[in-house]
Amino acid sequence: MRIGVPKEIKANEYRVSVVPAGVEAFVRNGHQVLVERTAGEGSGFADELYENAGATLVDSAEEVWAEAEMIVKVKEPIEPEWPRIRQDQLLFTYFHFAASEPLTRALMDSGSIAIAYETVQFENGELPLLTPMSEVAGRLSILEGAKYLERFYGGRGMLLGGVPGVLPAKVVILGGGVVGTNAAKMAAGFGADVTILDVSLPRLRYLSDVMPANVKLLYSNRYNIREQLRTADLLIGGVLLPGKKAPSLVKREDLREMQPGAVIVDVAVDQGGCVETIHPTTHENPIYEVDGIIHYAVANMPGAVARTSTLALTNATLPYAVTLANLGWQAACEADPALRLGVNVAHGQVTYEGVAEAFNLEYHPVEGALAR
Repeated sequence: MRIGVPKEIKANEYRVSVVPAGVEAFVRNGHQVLVERTAGEGSGFADELYENAGATLVDSAEEVWAEAEMIVKVKEPIEPEWPRIRQDQLLFTYFHFAASEPLTRALMDSGSIAIAYETVQFENGELPLLTPMSEVAGRLSILEGAKYLERFYGGRGMLLGGVPGVLPAKVVILGGGVVGTNAAKMAAGFGADVTILDVSLPRLRYLSDVMPANVKLLYSNRYNIREQLRTADLLIGGVLLPGKKAPSLVKREDLREMQPGAVIVDVAVDQGGCVETIHPTTHENPIYEVDGIIHYAVANMPGAVARTSTLALTNATLPYAVTLANLGWQAACEADPALRLGVNVAHGQVTYEGVAEAFNLEYHPVEGALAR
């Protein structure tokens, strides 16, 4: 199979979808890998490393898209890339379809097969290809939140861990999953006063066993969220419903009860966000203010630490990508139920129920596409 690795063109996205070690793995399995020149530079991988690993370097993204049978990316194709997608071409990347109807319809119109990293899911609910970036984003959310709490940026002027004689900042985390857990670890390490809210009592019990003493656990409901917002210095949004739009847990009117200069970092923004006033921002212009509250909503947070993120992501995605190349997407998905759940759009039809629900589109079980 011919695998294509185009350079990411989303604003300030420095990650790359395949590292030189991944090229070696594809080539060892008899495949050809086309890599757009400079695709890996943002993550510290020079063109020479790809050539030495056996890749064919090409000069333009158009060549990659035109020749490759499978495109492996990091982020969803953005509008300039949509016309390059061909019928029956396989795309393997993060899509987050439920946050964008135009993207969903563009992939439907293309007749391609879209396998989304974020909905590949084990029976126990684990999301193996989303987890690495959720870990990065959760940890990074505290670093970014701490920065924007500085008075220079309009924040409350709070040091996250305080100092002797001065109380630490209060960090409230919505969601006790991978993002929330990693955010809590970082915030607790800084010495902050941390509260995690979640609707799963078993998860709260687990977190109670593993979290340090400065992390408190609270059942998530509307009343408790509002109460916590009143004293929060930093709010982290880390709620995930796999493949679906994130629930809106913080309403516009809730901002009036928050302390002026408090900061919101909504990691769920790429799934629509769990704060009503959130909209995606970029690394160039990461924040905006609503009712005196600083909003940070960069939709590709891990791109800021591209080297770490690329290595963490490709460690997880490469085995699946090689399997797709070796077997073809239909046989690979027949053999692996977790990978089958990654198929969101195929041959013009929406094959993931959460995406269909988001835009009131007709849902077609993936088994129909696999049988073609």
